Amino acid sequence: MTEVVAAFIWDNDKFMICQRPAHKTRGLLWEFVGGKVEPGETKEQALARECREELGIRISIGEVFMEVVHEYPDMKVHLTLFRASIAEGIPRKLEHHDIRWITAGEISKYDFCPADVEILERIREEYGE
Repeated sequence: MTEVVAAFIWDNDKFMICQRPAHKTRGLLWEFVGGKVEPGETKEQALARECREELGIRISIGEVFMEVVHEYPDMKVHLTLFRASIAEGIPRKLEHHDIRWITAGEISKYDFCPADVEILERIREEYGE
């Protein structure tokens, strides 16, 4: 199983989603910023590194919002989504095709990675559609 981390970053009433690059697996689907935990890293260290590499930002990491296990055809992931906020920098598309800030009510307008579906249901419940 692959350990994956992601950031649930809010700004006022909107949260950040990122569109995967077209050339990658699950290309052009939307997701939360994050990635794989490398050997020797804590989940928090991995998330901080991924946000630096993918968006050029430094984040403040809070508590775990949710964890899910999802089996893709090519891999099984254990995804840990942390509440987070931007501590420094402005998000840039260093790796992603696009970045958006959306409300819980706008979730259905985007095609997300399958591992995020359960998380998005909880966001709709907690933050309203």
